[in-house]
Amino acid sequence: MANTDFHLQFQEFEDGQGFTENNQGATTVTIDDPIKSRKQRKATGTAFEEEDSDDKTELLSGQKKSVPFWTFEYYQTLFDVDSHQVKNRIVGSILPWPRKNFAEVYSRSKPDLYGPFWICATLIFAIAISGNISSFLVNYGQPKYKYVPDFRKVTMAATAIYSYAWLVPLALWGFLTWRNRKITSLVSYSFMQIVCVYGYSLSIYIPAVILWIIPSEGLRWCSIVVALCLSGSVLVMTFWPAIRDDKPRISIAIISTIVILHILLAVGCKTCFFSTYEMDSSKVHNEPLTATNTSSTKAN
Repeated sequence: MANTDFHLQFQEFEDGQGFTENNQGATTVTIDDPIKSRKQRKATGTAFEEEDSDDKTELLSGQKKSVPFWTFEYYQTLFDVDSHQVKNRIVGSILPWPRKNFAEVYSRSKPDLYGPFWICATLIFAIAISGNISSFLVNYGQPKYKYVPDFRKVTMAATAIYSYAWLVPLALWGFLTWRNRKITSLVSYSFMQIVCVYGYSLSIYIPAVILWIIPSEGLRWCSIVVALCLSGSVLVMTFWPAIRDDKPRISIAIISTIVILHILLAVGCKTCFFSTYEMDSSKVHNEPLTATNTSSTKAN
């Protein structure tokens, strides 16, 4: 019974300080105040956690650290888009809405070069392939015609399209920057935003160029007019707010230049790569006969 009573009684232990002194090698676990522990964790946070919080703050505020243009990170951000964004920007460039600025809606916060680059590349090969097919269909059935694919059309189309997509935005950006220094109320666009607008505005020409395969001048000119109206309206509605506060003559001159260069691109591609010239078999057969008659007349 003595042993049983001993187990049922509470035993007195040494105080915490004495127990710790006697067992210095033992591991102790303490339960602190949760508020105090959170403060300690925040105070002893690593540099990686601070950088992570800074990145989150930048993402929430919509601001990013600017990096030099000669670094790889600068161009990496220009290709950091998903398919959903590219699709929306293509649709926005094909179906313009009144008072809907393409640069403000789609490319103000994050312009990209992924869409413009592949749109221009697709348009180049569409022009070259459609031009060769159109030439074959026009001259098909002629006895003296032999089909040979013209690969020079790829080089010519690449020079024309990429020159238009880069040089025209460069000139427009330089002019807007110069006028913005004189008139501070003008809306300013960056060079990449202008390139993004021009690149996506060319997307409507891809289905139009495919329609140019059909050897019908009426259909071709109708598709040119529709494409010009759609893409030209996107450019006008985008850049008009940037120059409308300028002098009327300068504003009208800039808008007219933008529209004229856009028309020259479409008409030039149609004229250079899609010819409706057909070989006249009667003239081909009559030329040797005429030369023979002329030579026999001289002999007499």
